[in-house]
Amino acid sequence: MTRRARLLLLSATAAALFLPGTALAQQGSVLTATVGPGFTISLTDASGAAVSRLDPGTYEIVVSDRSEIHNFHISGANVDQRTAVPFVGSATFIVTFTAGTYTYVCDPHAAAMRGSFTVGFLAPPPPPPEDKPKVIRLNATVGPGFTIALRTAASALVRSLQAGAYTVVVRDRSKIHNFHLTGPGVNRATKVGFVGTATWNVNFRKGATYRILCDPHAKTMKASFQAR
Repeated sequence: MTRRARLLLLSATAAALFLPGTALAQQGSVLTATVGPGFTISLTDASGAAVSRLDPGTYEIVVSDRSEIHNFHISGANVDQRTAVPFVGSATFIVTFTAGTYTYVCDPHAAAMRGSFTVGFLAPPPPPPEDKPKVIRLNATVGPGFTIALRTAASALVRSLQAGAYTVVVRDRSKIHNFHLTGPGVNRATKVGFVGTATWNVNFRKGATYRILCDPHAKTMKASFQAR
């Protein structure tokens, strides 16, 4: 390659790196870098906010270098661009950021004049928690006498109720009785010799009729209700 050809190639490369408005930058991805005139250095986005995170991609950085004793140097994965220390004026870098951390400094004063940001797509927010259906408690009792009942939490006898999911807490107080709940989709019972507490999760179907009874004394110890 001739010396003239090499000079033309270098000129074209420099133009791609430093001329504003090049087609390599994505639309809306212009960042502004400022260094000086005091001991300040910054990198801001189009809204003027300090850059703390960016999506991966190609960006145009417009540098305003306002001091002969400072420079603007940005580096990270596949990026290493800087202005010269005596340079004062504007320059434009076209850079492609990938996931990772990038740093910008003034090389002569790197301990005090520096900043950094991360590059990476934000994780989508977690889905909102699912609303669990509210489970209503019912209290069932049988014994110690010849009594059987199904009541709401407010102690009202259940004659009808809304269809849906329920928790039935059974208190079986007699060895000669049991508590039996039966109907469409439900058939739960304590044993005749059992005394204690049992808990059932049941689902009552709309329009169905359900019965409670003591199996050994079903003729006298019984009741029914409907799910509406």
